[in-house]
Amino acid sequence: MTQADTLDVDVAVVGAGVVGLAIAARLAERGRVAVIERHTAIALETSSHNSQVVHGGMYYPTGSLKHVLCIEGRRLLYEWCEARGVPVRRSGKLIVATHPSELGGLDDVWAQAERNGVEGMSRLTEAEARALEPAVPAVGALLSSATGAIDAYAYARSLEAAARAGGVLFALAHEVLGAHRDSDGFTIELRDPEGNPARLRAAALVNSAGHGAPAIARALGYPLDGGDGVPVLGQRPNRGRYYDVSPSAGRAVSRHIYPVPHGTGDMPEFMRTAGGLGVHLTVDIDGGVHLGPDTEWLEADATLDYRNDDSRRAAFLAAGQRLLPSLTDADIAPGQVGYRPKLDAAGTDADFVIWGDRGYAHLGGIESPGLTASLAIAHRVAGLL
Repeated sequence: MTQADTLDVDVAVVGAGVVGLAIAARLAERGRVAVIERHTAIALETSSHNSQVVHGGMYYPTGSLKHVLCIEGRRLLYEWCEARGVPVRRSGKLIVATHPSELGGLDDVWAQAERNGVEGMSRLTEAEARALEPAVPAVGALLSSATGAIDAYAYARSLEAAARAGGVLFALAHEVLGAHRDSDGFTIELRDPEGNPARLRAAALVNSAGHGAPAIARALGYPLDGGDGVPVLGQRPNRGRYYDVSPSAGRAVSRHIYPVPHGTGDMPEFMRTAGGLGVHLTVDIDGGVHLGPDTEWLEADATLDYRNDDSRRAAFLAAGQRLLPSLTDADIAPGQVGYRPKLDAAGTDADFVIWGDRGYAHLGGIESPGLTASLAIAHRVAGLL
């Protein structure tokens, strides 16, 4: 990377998760693009520590970015994967009521899905739900046939390949130390793999750094708590733990099984405050079954430790047995840990932030359904720039 004062690239994208990669691939046709990633490989944080679910879009507040981009992105994602041989399966999911008192919650989810224009939704009686998933004690359910499972890392690799084919340059193992704006664009101060200082000059800067996005915004002088036309840019990590289900026990289900979200009645309000949808069963692209994630709010400066322990076994087993009563203690083992980069809006959940200012594009709070929405997010960022 040159130390000269001329521009090195037209656009610098910070972050090589699936969203940053989708943006780079989308912008490659416009000029010289560079992707800066602090890790030695792509998609090592949020993009690879999640449920790998292709979401339907039935929970999010109508008209929100999460709603609109999830539905648009899901269609684009299926088309992308099927055209490029990325493993994806329209496996569907059941949202189940396991007690008559939860049937009203199903009505709430159904109403929100109708408001959101979610296709492929069906209401099932107890008999219909039991016919699809005999091991699940449903007294009623909703079926989302548009929901699916994807190999998230294979998808990330396909985006990287498309970006490289378009001439995008990759600076892996380069840590962003600072950034500032001048009359020509942006200067990004870096540390290279050998620990030496480096610098990249770009006409435009896309901040898709996930958990690291607030630090870059702060370096550019933006207030993280918002104000004067700037949205809230501060974030807090929210930890989600998983338990893996043994193959013998996991064979009892064939699709994702979600509980009725606690607190339904006002779905938009629930989604603003809950932090997650409750522990659920997901079936990955290879047929493996996983239980989780749960939710745990952390401080903004918390260290992200991706190791799991066995401290939540009892809680996970109880949540799992609600959906799959045959599950036993011997059937579960600690799985992965993921961290949602949630916007720090008075400790609540919030919509995506996709905000632009004079050649700067900021992506904040890109948690679920960010994987599903990634291609639609890329289109939105291209519009900002």
